[in-house]
Amino acid sequence: MSFKRLAITFSFVTFLLYVTLILSLLYFYRGSLFLEILFSERTLFSIQLSIVTATIATILSILLAIPTAYALSRYNFFGRQFVDTVLELPMIVSPVALGAMVLIFFNTPAGLAIQERGMQFVFTVYGIIIAQFITTAGIATRLVKAAMDEIPRRYEEVAKTLGASPSKAFFNVTLPLSKNGIIAASILTWAKALGEFGATITIAGSMAMKTETIPVAIFMRLASADIEGTVVLVLILIGIGLSILYAVRLFTAKKPYA
Repeated sequence: MSFKRLAITFSFVTFLLYVTLILSLLYFYRGSLFLEILFSERTLFSIQLSIVTATIATILSILLAIPTAYALSRYNFFGRQFVDTVLELPMIVSPVALGAMVLIFFNTPAGLAIQERGMQFVFTVYGIIIAQFITTAGIATRLVKAAMDEIPRRYEEVAKTLGASPSKAFFNVTLPLSKNGIIAASILTWAKALGEFGATITIAGSMAMKTETIPVAIFMRLASADIEGTVVLVLILIGIGLSILYAVRLFTAKKPYA
């Protein structure tokens, strides 16, 4: 077997691994139950809550990620490597641990002061947003930085020699060239936020019709041994997730910058 065929074989083995898991859900699938659960008030609330909070968390993550990624991509400064390493925290620490860290912070004097003088985060919708934001901000930064790293610095240098200030070079050169990468980062960050569970249930809990997102609803169905209901919610989440990933393929294409 040639190396090419071997590599392709492994790709199909990995593909079949996940397809098998998805197809196994169909064993417990009930068509009438699917529509009943999908259009139930509780499920529609969970879907709406998940979409709204994931959208807000994504906007916050991307707004933070763009300047952060640009600094890490373009400048050498004291502590750069350390900052870059710490931003990997969401990828090396479990979401539950991140949620626990946030929950512990809100029990410190500083955290208590924030909640007493501002908005409540623990066991509220705002807790869902902060949980999704904490677990996606570092990942969003990494994705945006990867897009900016592909853009040659000489484009900005040429713009500066023509009289553009550093900020104008960023907004008129780097940002437009990074557009596709930022769109891809936004979509993938949104999909990640939509499926976030560990930090969400740790900070916001699992109150029905209040803080129950789709992943939390899946956990609650499974905890009550409702396998058929769990399958319906998992299929809904998979459908939304795969649609988002397909959107990435449609709206982004790898374009050479040199």
